[in-house]
Amino acid sequence: MSAVASAISSVTDLSAVKSRQQAAWSTGNYAVVGTTLQIVGEALCEALDLRAGSRVLDVAAGNGNATLAAARRWCEVTSTDYVASLLDAGRARAQAEGLDVHFEQADAEALPFDDASFDVVMSTFGVMFTPDQERAASELMRVCRPGGKIGLANWTPDSFIGQVFRTIGKYIAPPAGVKSPALWGTEARLAELFGGHEARISAMSRQFVFRYRSVAHFIDVFRTYYGPMNKAFAALEGERQAAFLRDLTALIDSRNCSGDRTLVLPSEYLEVVVERT
Repeated sequence: MSAVASAISSVTDLSAVKSRQQAAWSTGNYAVVGTTLQIVGEALCEALDLRAGSRVLDVAAGNGNATLAAARRWCEVTSTDYVASLLDAGRARAQAEGLDVHFEQADAEALPFDDASFDVVMSTFGVMFTPDQERAASELMRVCRPGGKIGLANWTPDSFIGQVFRTIGKYIAPPAGVKSPALWGTEARLAELFGGHEARISAMSRQFVFRYRSVAHFIDVFRTYYGPMNKAFAALEGERQAAFLRDLTALIDSRNCSGDRTLVLPSEYLEVVVERT
Protein backbone atom coordinates (compact mmCIF):
# COMPACT_ATOMS: atom_id res chain seq x y z
CA MET A 1 0.00 0.00 0.00
CA SER A 2 1.36 3.45 -0.91
CA ALA A 3 1.90 6.13 1.73
CA VAL A 4 -1.01 8.11 0.29
CA ALA A 5 -3.32 5.08 0.32
CA SER A 6 -2.23 4.27 3.86
CA ALA A 7 -3.00 7.81 4.99
CA ILE A 8 -6.43 7.69 3.33
CA SER A 9 -7.11 4.35 5.01
CA SER A 10 -6.08 5.82 8.38
CA VAL A 11 -8.39 8.80 7.94
CA THR A 12 -11.24 6.51 6.95
CA ASP A 13 -10.68 4.35 10.02
CA LEU A 14 -10.64 7.37 12.31
CA SER A 15 -13.86 8.63 10.75
CA ALA A 16 -15.49 5.30 11.44
CA VAL A 17 -14.23 5.34 15.02
CA LYS A 18 -15.61 8.84 15.47
CA SER A 19 -19.02 7.76 14.17
CA ARG A 20 -19.10 4.88 16.65
CA GLN A 21 -18.03 7.17 19.47
CA GLN A 22 -20.71 9.71 18.59
CA ALA A 23 -23.30 6.94 18.66
CA ALA A 24 -22.00 5.75 22.05
CA TRP A 25 -22.11 9.19 23.64
CA SER A 26 -25.60 9.69 22.23
CA THR A 27 -26.76 6.53 24.00
CA GLY A 28 -28.31 6.77 27.44
CA ASN A 29 -28.16 10.28 28.83
CA TYR A 30 -24.68 11.48 29.73
CA ALA A 31 -26.17 14.64 31.26
CA VAL A 32 -27.28 12.57 34.27
CA VAL A 33 -23.65 11.70 34.99
CA GLY A 34 -22.20 14.94 33.66
CA THR A 35 -24.13 17.16 36.05
CA THR A 36 -22.39 15.51 39.01
CA LEU A 37 -19.03 16.72 37.65
CA GLN A 38 -19.93 20.43 37.85
CA ILE A 39 -17.25 21.22 40.42
CA VAL A 40 -14.55 20.35 37.86
CA GLY A 41 -15.74 23.08 35.50
CA GLU A 42 -15.75 25.61 38.33
CA ALA A 43 -12.22 24.65 39.39
CA LEU A 44 -10.93 24.82 35.82
CA CYS A 45 -12.31 28.34 35.36
CA GLU A 46 -10.46 29.40 38.51
CA ALA A 47 -7.25 27.75 37.31
CA LEU A 48 -7.61 29.73 34.07
CA ASP A 49 -8.18 32.95 36.05
CA LEU A 50 -11.09 33.83 33.78
CA ARG A 51 -11.89 37.51 33.38
CA ALA A 52 -15.32 38.97 32.69
CA GLY A 53 -15.86 39.68 29.00
CA SER A 54 -13.41 37.03 27.80
CA ARG A 55 -14.34 35.15 24.65
CA VAL A 56 -14.52 31.51 25.78
CA LEU A 57 -15.00 28.32 23.75
CA ASP A 58 -16.00 25.08 25.47
CA VAL A 59 -15.08 22.12 23.24
CA ALA A 60 -16.82 18.74 23.60
CA ALA A 61 -18.80 20.52 26.29
CA GLY A 62 -21.25 17.74 27.08
CA ASN A 63 -24.14 19.18 29.06
CA GLY A 64 -22.20 22.34 29.83
CA ASN A 65 -20.40 22.17 33.16
CA ALA A 66 -17.47 24.38 32.14
CA THR A 67 -19.79 26.38 29.88
CA LEU A 68 -22.01 27.39 32.80
CA ALA A 69 -19.04 28.05 35.06
CA ALA A 70 -17.58 30.49 32.51
CA ALA A 71 -20.94 32.16 31.87
CA ARG A 72 -21.38 32.69 35.62
CA ARG A 73 -18.15 34.70 35.43
CA TRP A 74 -19.67 37.04 32.81
CA CYS A 75 -17.68 35.62 29.90
CA GLU A 76 -18.91 35.49 26.30
CA VAL A 77 -19.27 31.73 25.96
CA THR A 78 -19.68 29.46 22.95
CA SER A 79 -20.50 25.87 23.88
CA THR A 80 -19.89 23.06 21.36
CA ASP A 81 -20.34 19.30 21.16
CA TYR A 82 -21.01 16.80 18.39
CA VAL A 83 -23.98 15.31 20.28
CA ALA A 84 -27.00 17.58 19.78
CA SER A 85 -28.95 16.18 22.74
CA LEU A 86 -26.16 17.17 25.13
CA LEU A 87 -26.18 20.71 23.76
CA ASP A 88 -29.93 20.77 24.35
CA ALA A 89 -29.33 19.80 27.98
CA GLY A 90 -26.72 22.54 28.35
CA ARG A 91 -29.05 25.07 26.74
CA ALA A 92 -31.83 24.18 29.18
CA ARG A 93 -29.48 24.62 32.13
CA ALA A 94 -28.29 27.99 30.84
CA GLN A 95 -31.85 29.18 30.30
CA ALA A 96 -32.84 28.07 33.80
CA GLU A 97 -30.07 30.25 35.24
CA GLY A 98 -30.69 33.15 32.87
CA LEU A 99 -27.22 32.83 31.34
CA ASP A 100 -26.44 34.10 27.85
CA VAL A 101 -24.58 31.31 26.00
CA HIS A 102 -24.23 30.50 22.31
CA PHE A 103 -24.60 26.76 21.57
CA GLU A 104 -23.33 25.20 18.33
CA GLN A 105 -22.93 21.60 17.20
CA ALA A 106 -19.30 21.08 16.19
CA ASP A 107 -16.59 18.46 15.78
CA ALA A 108 -13.57 19.02 18.05
CA GLU A 109 -11.30 17.93 15.19
CA ALA A 110 -12.74 20.51 12.77
CA LEU A 111 -13.91 23.53 14.74
CA PRO A 112 -15.98 25.93 12.59
CA PHE A 113 -14.26 29.07 13.86
CA ASP A 114 -11.61 31.43 12.51
CA ASP A 115 -8.03 31.39 13.75
CA ALA A 116 -7.45 33.20 17.06
CA SER A 117 -11.21 33.65 17.67
CA PHE A 118 -11.12 33.05 21.43
CA ASP A 119 -9.26 34.26 24.49
CA VAL A 120 -9.79 30.94 26.27
CA VAL A 121 -10.51 27.45 24.93
CA MET A 122 -11.39 24.69 27.36
CA SER A 123 -12.66 21.13 27.68
CA THR A 124 -13.53 18.99 30.69
CA PHE A 125 -13.34 15.22 30.06
CA GLY A 126 -14.32 15.89 26.45
CA VAL A 127 -11.65 16.52 23.84
CA MET A 128 -9.55 13.73 25.37
CA PHE A 129 -11.89 11.22 23.70
CA THR A 130 -11.25 12.40 20.12
CA PRO A 131 -9.75 9.63 17.95
CA ASP A 132 -7.29 11.97 16.17
CA GLN A 133 -5.54 13.49 19.15
CA GLU A 134 -2.99 15.53 17.21
CA ARG A 135 -5.64 17.12 15.04
CA ALA A 136 -7.82 17.98 18.04
CA ALA A 137 -4.91 19.59 19.89
CA SER A 138 -3.99 21.55 16.78
CA GLU A 139 -7.56 22.83 16.50
CA LEU A 140 -7.55 23.99 20.13
CA MET A 141 -4.37 25.93 19.46
CA ARG A 142 -5.61 27.34 16.16
CA VAL A 143 -8.75 28.98 17.52
CA CYS A 144 -7.01 30.33 20.65
CA ARG A 145 -5.44 33.75 20.20
CA PRO A 146 -1.74 34.36 20.92
CA GLY A 147 -1.52 35.22 24.60
CA GLY A 148 -4.66 33.21 25.30
CA LYS A 149 -5.10 30.02 27.31
CA ILE A 150 -6.30 26.46 26.82
CA GLY A 151 -7.73 24.73 29.89
CA LEU A 152 -8.29 20.97 30.15
CA ALA A 153 -9.47 18.44 32.69
CA ASN A 154 -8.38 14.92 31.67
CA TRP A 155 -8.67 11.60 33.48
CA THR A 156 -5.28 9.99 34.12
CA PRO A 157 -4.41 6.40 33.10
CA ASP A 158 -4.29 5.19 36.72
CA SER A 159 -7.43 7.03 37.78
CA PHE A 160 -10.61 5.17 38.56
CA ILE A 161 -12.16 6.17 35.23
CA GLY A 162 -8.94 5.23 33.45
CA GLN A 163 -9.22 1.79 35.03
CA VAL A 164 -12.91 1.57 34.09
CA PHE A 165 -11.96 1.98 30.44
CA ARG A 166 -9.15 -0.54 30.87
CA THR A 167 -11.68 -3.01 32.30
CA ILE A 168 -14.01 -2.41 29.35
CA GLY A 169 -11.01 -3.01 27.07
CA LYS A 170 -10.54 -6.50 28.54
CA TYR A 171 -13.90 -7.50 27.11
CA ILE A 172 -14.28 -5.23 24.09
CA ALA A 173 -11.11 -4.53 22.14
CA PRO A 174 -10.42 -0.81 21.64
CA PRO A 175 -10.14 0.42 18.04
CA ALA A 176 -6.83 -0.54 16.44
CA GLY A 177 -4.42 2.31 15.94
CA VAL A 178 -6.26 4.74 18.23
CA LYS A 179 -4.33 6.05 21.22
CA SER A 180 -5.86 5.75 24.68
CA PRO A 181 -7.86 8.84 25.72
CA ALA A 182 -6.22 8.62 29.15
CA LEU A 183 -2.89 9.66 27.61
CA TRP A 184 -4.26 13.22 27.68
CA GLY A 185 -3.91 12.82 31.45
CA THR A 186 -0.12 12.50 31.24
CA GLU A 187 2.38 15.34 31.03
CA ALA A 188 4.44 13.41 28.49
CA ARG A 189 1.55 13.18 26.03
CA LEU A 190 0.60 16.82 26.59
CA ALA A 191 4.16 17.79 25.70
CA GLU A 192 3.83 15.81 22.47
CA LEU A 193 0.48 17.40 21.63
CA PHE A 194 1.28 21.01 22.52
CA GLY A 195 5.05 21.16 22.88
CA GLY A 196 5.59 21.73 19.16
CA HIS A 197 3.58 24.95 19.36
CA GLU A 198 4.56 28.21 20.99
CA ALA A 199 3.09 27.39 24.38
CA ARG A 200 3.80 26.96 28.09
CA ILE A 201 2.18 23.94 29.72
CA SER A 202 1.36 23.59 33.41
CA ALA A 203 -0.46 20.65 34.96
CA MET A 204 -1.73 19.78 38.43
CA SER A 205 -3.06 16.49 39.75
CA ARG A 206 -6.55 16.80 41.21
CA GLN A 207 -9.19 14.43 42.54
CA PHE A 208 -12.84 14.29 41.67
CA VAL A 209 -14.88 12.27 44.18
CA PHE A 210 -17.79 10.21 42.91
CA ARG A 211 -20.52 10.09 45.58
CA TYR A 212 -23.37 7.63 45.10
CA ARG A 213 -25.82 5.78 47.32
CA SER A 214 -23.97 2.49 46.91
CA VAL A 215 -21.76 0.52 44.54
CA ALA A 216 -24.90 -0.94 42.95
CA HIS A 217 -26.36 2.54 42.52
CA PHE A 218 -23.23 3.73 40.72
CA ILE A 219 -23.26 0.75 38.36
CA ASP A 220 -26.97 1.18 37.67
CA VAL A 221 -26.55 4.88 36.82
CA PHE A 222 -23.51 4.34 34.61
CA ARG A 223 -24.97 1.27 32.94
CA THR A 224 -28.14 3.20 32.12
CA TYR A 225 -26.85 6.66 31.27
CA TYR A 226 -23.09 6.58 30.51
CA GLY A 227 -22.83 5.80 26.81
CA PRO A 228 -19.58 3.76 26.72
CA MET A 229 -20.66 1.55 29.61
CA ASN A 230 -24.19 1.24 28.26
CA LYS A 231 -22.72 0.02 24.97
CA ALA A 232 -20.34 -2.36 26.74
CA PHE A 233 -23.11 -4.10 28.67
CA ALA A 234 -25.26 -4.28 25.54
CA ALA A 235 -22.43 -5.90 23.57
CA LEU A 236 -21.81 -8.63 26.15
CA GLU A 237 -24.03 -11.56 26.92
CA GLY A 238 -24.27 -14.40 29.41
CA GLU A 239 -21.11 -15.29 31.29
CA ARG A 240 -19.00 -12.58 29.63
CA GLN A 241 -21.40 -9.91 30.81
CA ALA A 242 -21.46 -11.47 34.27
CA ALA A 243 -17.65 -11.56 34.36
CA PHE A 244 -17.49 -7.93 33.26
CA LEU A 245 -19.91 -6.97 36.04
CA ARG A 246 -17.80 -8.87 38.60
CA ASP A 247 -14.60 -7.16 37.48
CA LEU A 248 -16.26 -3.76 37.49
CA THR A 249 -17.72 -4.32 40.96
CA ALA A 250 -14.34 -5.48 42.29
CA LEU A 251 -12.65 -2.37 40.88
CA ILE A 252 -15.21 -0.09 42.50
CA ASP A 253 -15.07 -1.94 45.82
CA SER A 254 -11.27 -1.66 45.86
CA ARG A 255 -11.41 2.13 45.56
CA ASN A 256 -14.46 2.89 47.67
CA CYS A 257 -13.31 4.72 50.80
CA SER A 258 -16.71 5.53 52.33
CA GLY A 259 -16.46 3.16 55.28
CA ASP A 260 -20.22 2.69 55.14
CA ARG A 261 -22.84 1.48 52.65
CA THR A 262 -22.48 4.50 50.36
CA LEU A 263 -19.92 5.11 47.63
CA VAL A 264 -17.15 7.69 48.05
CA LEU A 265 -14.65 7.10 45.30
CA PRO A 266 -11.83 9.50 44.29
CA SER A 267 -10.70 9.58 40.66
CA GLU A 268 -7.56 11.47 39.70
CA TYR A 269 -7.56 13.92 36.83
CA LEU A 270 -5.01 16.33 35.42
CA GLU A 271 -5.95 20.00 35.44
CA VAL A 272 -4.04 21.58 32.56
CA VAL A 273 -3.42 25.17 31.51
CA VAL A 274 -1.65 25.78 28.20
CA GLU A 275 -0.61 29.38 27.61
CA ARG A 276 -0.09 30.48 24.02
CA THR A 277 2.97 32.70 23.72
